[in-house]
Amino acid sequence: MIDPFGRSITYLRLSVTDRCDLRCVYCMGEEMEFLPRAELLTIEELERLCLAFIRLGVRKLRLTGGEPLVRRGIMTLIARLGQQVAAGTLDELTLTTNGTRLAEFAGDLKAAGMKRINISLDTLDVDTFRRLTRFGRIDKVLDGIAAAKAAGLKVKINLVALKGVNEHEIDRMVAWCGEQGYDLTLIETMPLGEVEGSRNEHYLPLDEVRQRLSRNWTLEPSAARTGGPATYVRVAETGRMLGFITPLTHNFCEGCNRVRVTCTGRLYLCLGQEDSADLRAPLRQSEAEDGVEAVIREAIGRKPKGHDFIIDREHQRPALARHMNVTGG
Repeated sequence: MIDPFGRSITYLRLSVTDRCDLRCVYCMGEEMEFLPRAELLTIEELERLCLAFIRLGVRKLRLTGGEPLVRRGIMTLIARLGQQVAAGTLDELTLTTNGTRLAEFAGDLKAAGMKRINISLDTLDVDTFRRLTRFGRIDKVLDGIAAAKAAGLKVKINLVALKGVNEHEIDRMVAWCGEQGYDLTLIETMPLGEVEGSRNEHYLPLDEVRQRLSRNWTLEPSAARTGGPATYVRVAETGRMLGFITPLTHNFCEGCNRVRVTCTGRLYLCLGQEDSADLRAPLRQSEAEDGVEAVIREAIGRKPKGHDFIIDREHQRPALARHMNVTGG
């Protein structure tokens, strides 16, 4: 699949549910209305969709949510997709999770063929964690992370940098990840969906964070890439990789190789644009696969050059109305 700008689309991020067992303040409103279960693709439909993308050239597949491990039957899907990795038709199957259920699933994920996972963790402070997630328990997440490590999964921690909330903890997180053997990626807050409070208040440019970190750490240039939007440096003192995802300060669209599909089968060609295509209808209209493949090909032919994320300081509005858990984290 080649888009209008000559980029080869080889990476699919698939949301398996919009539901989550946390309510992170920058991701969701406190009172969220989740989709009726009938609107979600079934496990069998999710598998068919993944196989269609694999036939069209996708080599990396990341499962997201909401929280993917709350989806009933998720391990059935993961085991079947793991067979594609074993067969060599898929290079990598991975997952982004909040970690709350990893203690239960880590061993099964490894057995299914996963080699690495991303875990969202914005703080190591008990009270700050509860405040950010509204009711979460950090001990469950830390237990899950430890279980993933024990199972042999490579762990990368994702931290959303928030001014006045966790910016003072980033040095501590770099040190902790070094001690534990985890890589770390810092992410600027993304203006998706209405949330309580103002994102302007907590927006923290990562250029500023990187400058602060360089006072205490030796940040060595690195050509490392994982197929996503992060750029990396190596922290000399720990030997771990430190990534930066900067949707606001530095547009990362030039080399975009990915698309996203929601749990309802809506294909989004760009996280920061509204243009999309319905894949659920052709999936349910026919058992034949040529219909859904045709819709995918047509959609890729109009993939935009990039997103238009901004922090709207004047009107206090998000760039897009949909929440991150709808599109997939």
